[in-house]
Amino acid sequence: MKLEVQKRTTGKKGIINKLRREGHIPGILYSQGGDTTPVHIKAEEFQTILRNMKPGLLSTTVFELHEGNNKHKAIIKDLQYHVATYDLLHIDFAILTEDKPITVNVPIQLHGVIDCVGVKLGGFLRQVIRSMKVSCLPKHIPQQFIVDVTDLNIAQSRRLSDIPLPENVRPLGKLNEVAVIIGKKAGT
Repeated sequence: MKLEVQKRTTGKKGIINKLRREGHIPGILYSQGGDTTPVHIKAEEFQTILRNMKPGLLSTTVFELHEGNNKHKAIIKDLQYHVATYDLLHIDFAILTEDKPITVNVPIQLHGVIDCVGVKLGGFLRQVIRSMKVSCLPKHIPQQFIVDVTDLNIAQSRRLSDIPLPENVRPLGKLNEVAVIIGKKAGT
């Protein structure tokens, strides 16, 4: 995804509010060396990207940021929203370096929910964990992990260890945690 960013001056709150009134989202580019660059992007351009993106995949989407003659590959590190209007107030990007691993939360998508045996028998599906934190090189970032729940019966589950990981992706965290379970409804 290509996105145009422009450097901005750091300063008082009034300058940032003026940017927002003019239709821009202030942000920061974080390099892996610890340097930061204040930037801003056009809110309309970013909203268009969000509308065309499959839900849940923002954390693993690699953006190609164009800043004048410079190009950076980056992922979104953090988003800040207004508490009442839910307008996007600030965006942080982590610049990717091809030879340095990055930590990313990869979303877990469920497949076969409609045909799930346990749900057809009256159980309910509960997704306990919605993403898995992994470490990998930027070129190996998985877009998502797919968990097939078609053959799960009531009281059966899938753990993080049941998710097939690509060879170049290292999981961070406990793989024995339950990712999805088919629960039994009360009274059945």
